[in-house]
Amino acid sequence: MTETPNRMPKGIDEIAERLRKGDRRALARAITLVESQRADHRAQAQSLLNAILPDTGNSVRVGISGTPGVGKSTFIEVFGKLLTGHGHKVAVLTVDPSSKRTGGSILGDKTRMEELVRDENAFIRPSPSGGSLGGVARRTREAMLLCEVAGFDVILIETVGVGQSETTVAEMVDVFMLLLAPAGGDELQGIKRGIMELADIIVINKADGELKATASRAAAEYKGAVGLMRPKSKHWIPEVLMISALKRQGIDELWAAIGRYREARSVDGELQQQRSEQAVAWMWTELGDSLMSRFRQHPKIAAWLPALETDVKNGKIDPTVAAEQLLKTFLGK
Repeated sequence: MTETPNRMPKGIDEIAERLRKGDRRALARAITLVESQRADHRAQAQSLLNAILPDTGNSVRVGISGTPGVGKSTFIEVFGKLLTGHGHKVAVLTVDPSSKRTGGSILGDKTRMEELVRDENAFIRPSPSGGSLGGVARRTREAMLLCEVAGFDVILIETVGVGQSETTVAEMVDVFMLLLAPAGGDELQGIKRGIMELADIIVINKADGELKATASRAAAEYKGAVGLMRPKSKHWIPEVLMISALKRQGIDELWAAIGRYREARSVDGELQQQRSEQAVAWMWTELGDSLMSRFRQHPKIAAWLPALETDVKNGKIDPTVAAEQLLKTFLGK
């Protein structure tokens, strides 16, 4: 049984209070707690999340996706430094590919953002994706809420790369940004349409030097592609911008574009409605994950499943019939 906020386990109320005071050590501890798979830790994490929920929602949530090698880490560091320079507190939640052997992160994001990690107004937290569909760690949304309580007013979520499954990030942020290299033509065809349709802002990075002309042509092509797509919002048509993170050019204009986006989407309460729908969608995701976990842990299912899977592979039983039999076993029918 999940404990209520009024009966929190020992130490949870203290963590919540320290979070509200912006204690970074408490924030790191709280994120570790929500990422844990231990049953007792999950119960404590739920109590903590319920306790701090009224203090969440006061941030700009930005999702950043892009092909490997496009310069996401350099961009995030430069972007983060710009924001802290403007007085913002920035939390960066990066999702590393998981090591199949250890389950841990293998990229070491903090070593890729040496300047930002030393900024007292920035917080960087790498988390292993754990094979999670969607390219974001399963508890990234909870980590985002914890960062908001700790006073971080801009949350940047960096995903593993571009792919159809990466769209999960769009279901937890206000603005979804697609970072691309200065190329067009065949490369444009290679970008998944689903990702393009989700993008609120398309950013062409490395638009400097010899690549500037190429970036301009690519931007024109992407603008044309965006014009053929049905917009997500009646108040916003996705913008295509050119920047150079290395030269620190166009970063201010990008932040201004995010401001225009939020202002436009706030008309008629559209942005708040999006957040409400995201919360409901996350509830169903959690329900599905929890049910599947309990299903696989059921003693009779765990004992029977390997043999049944073999029969399905060998064509001895129809997959639909097998699924129905498993469900009846799980429900005790």
